[in-house]
Amino acid sequence: MIRNPKDLPRYTALERANHWIVAISFILIASSGLVFFHPALWPLAQLFGGGVWTRILHPFIGVMIAISFAAMFIHFRKLNRMTATDWEWLKRIGEMANGDDHNMPAQGKYNGGQKLMFWSVSLCILLMALSGLVMWRAYFILPAMLVRLAAVVHAAVGTILIGIILVHVYAAVWVKGTIRAMLYGTVTRAWAKQHHSTWYRQMMDG
Repeated sequence: MIRNPKDLPRYTALERANHWIVAISFILIASSGLVFFHPALWPLAQLFGGGVWTRILHPFIGVMIAISFAAMFIHFRKLNRMTATDWEWLKRIGEMANGDDHNMPAQGKYNGGQKLMFWSVSLCILLMALSGLVMWRAYFILPAMLVRLAAVVHAAVGTILIGIILVHVYAAVWVKGTIRAMLYGTVTRAWAKQHHSTWYRQMMDG
């Protein structure tokens, strides 16, 4: 892809690599987890070499996504702090959903929806990691009642997390020009000015 030298840098190579490690890990953890969620999804176990290997690999993939997302969280947490402008943006998200984003409050590098998703995913992954450790009986032996509670939390939060990620993917496809930022690291000036005008001005001033 030939890119305009005037395009704005949005993500470094390291940031993009971190994102794709988390994304691929999520696909693997979700696919292997769904195997145990309902018998109709058992055929997914063949992707991992059968039921036994799926059971063995699932928690290790969980460790991988927890570590890779922790790196992402540390790097992006300050940029995702909620502000009054973000909450105002969220109040008017209906306009955005209807395709009219021209009167939305000016946003920095991330808008209110992206920030809310960041914190929601962070909470879900934390709960998934903690409940998963309780359930990982090959290494941790805890009271049966606690393991049962962890299993319920793990399944419920996992379902919510899958829903959140589907919304994230849909939004990335829906807002034209977004995916290229995570593929090539840059966005056009027009895209930045329309969707993240405060960040656009900061980049121009810089």
